[in-house]
Amino acid sequence: MPLDPVAYLPYQDPDDFIREVTDRIWVDRDVSYIVDNYEPDSIVHASLGTVVGRDGVIEGSTMRMGSTPQHIGQAEDVVWEARGNDAFLSSHLVFSADEHLVDGKNIRIRKRTVANCLYRRGRMVEEWVVRDELADCLQRGADPDEAARALRFQGYTGSMLEAPPKDVLLEGVSGPRPDDHRPECEMVLEFIDEVWTQRRLQKVNDFMVRDLFLHTIGDRTVIRPDRYQADLLSTVAPFPDARFEVRDIQTNYAERYAGLRVAVLWTMHGTYRGTPAFGPLTDQPVTMLGVSQFLIQNGRIVREFRVYDEIALRAQINSTRGDGPAVEANIY
Repeated sequence: MPLDPVAYLPYQDPDDFIREVTDRIWVDRDVSYIVDNYEPDSIVHASLGTVVGRDGVIEGSTMRMGSTPQHIGQAEDVVWEARGNDAFLSSHLVFSADEHLVDGKNIRIRKRTVANCLYRRGRMVEEWVVRDELADCLQRGADPDEAARALRFQGYTGSMLEAPPKDVLLEGVSGPRPDDHRPECEMVLEFIDEVWTQRRLQKVNDFMVRDLFLHTIGDRTVIRPDRYQADLLSTVAPFPDARFEVRDIQTNYAERYAGLRVAVLWTMHGTYRGTPAFGPLTDQPVTMLGVSQFLIQNGRIVREFRVYDEIALRAQINSTRGDGPAVEANIY
């Protein structure tokens, strides 16, 4: 079923819509446009918790812009897919390379953000957003532990508390999806289950090319299967029972972005009882929100962009110890 233009007008398609609307708000600084762009009861799930209502987005955006007045982000990819004939789900990968004044010096900071946005008839309904705040800390020379102690994990509500969809290929948390590129989607889902959750690390070679790229948090790039395996092990070592659940998936083919990409909204669930990478162990459960965008060529994964917020994860762990400030932080 073709997508009704009401979903993205006055722009030429959802890709154009996402890039131009984001620029209007975050580059032109038209904060008031959020009123036109978001539904009053819109919901945003971020790494520190859930924001319900448009006013929280307006306030959070104002604070974030004020703290980084020179920030400009640019679309690195937009993986969009229809949700019915008047709506679409986009996975917007944003890259920024800014200069910030830190202790009297201009510091260059590179980082990525992904916003998964459900738009219906041109209005934001629900959003899942993750930022690589670790990259920001490391490049500023800040201590990630100190940064996390200034934040308060406020918890999730709504769809984030529900069980993952039984068949995400039919219907994700954003609603029923078209059955596009099923073989590639099935391959990505199998990869996440077998390699990430079951730790059949040797099977990286079955799903990914030898000359793979993983662009991940901390503004790091990982190459080759053995380094991919090592990176995954370091991620789950603090949570040895970690399992990954896919909450949504979308595909898009565009020459502009090198072909077929599969975007996956996932959560990691685990108990902080393994390697004490984030301070004293708590033996308490945590949930981490993340997005991965996979580039598929000739039936194999060539590249992955993976974004999640390690600083927010630290704050969540701190909250299980009773650490952290009493004042609520900006979730958005």
